[in-house]
Amino acid sequence: MPQLSISKVAVGCASLDALAARQALRASGGEVPLVTRFMPKRANELVGGSVYWILKHRIQARQTILGFAEREEDRKTVIRLSPELVPVRPVPRRAHQGWRYLPAGDCPTDLGGGEAGGELPAKLLADLSALFLL
Repeated sequence: MPQLSISKVAVGCASLDALAARQALRASGGEVPLVTRFMPKRANELVGGSVYWILKHRIQARQTILGFAEREEDRKTVIRLSPELVPVRPVPRRAHQGWRYLPAGDCPTDLGGGEAGGELPAKLLADLSALFLL
């Protein structure tokens, strides 16, 4: 069965480095908490999927969803994410509030892993992405 994911805008992050620094500060016990108001109706389908982060109107990275929890003090939902931030092939995406479901067929591919030429330096990747060449 194809894996379901979600997309979310990284509000206040101007770059992938800024998002990585934010996530490193939030990391605790081998996971990063992402607090949201409501539990997704399709939460069971999201476990094992990813949160795809939108920066500068492009999906640029993802984090694997490990599971869900509820905060006791305010009953908000905590999406438990893997601390590893995986760069993906940038895909244009409009900003939106909250999160949106992202079917497996619409998810961008990871950068680095199996591509010819290996991983690009961060500066070159950012420049090519800004020119919409990636």
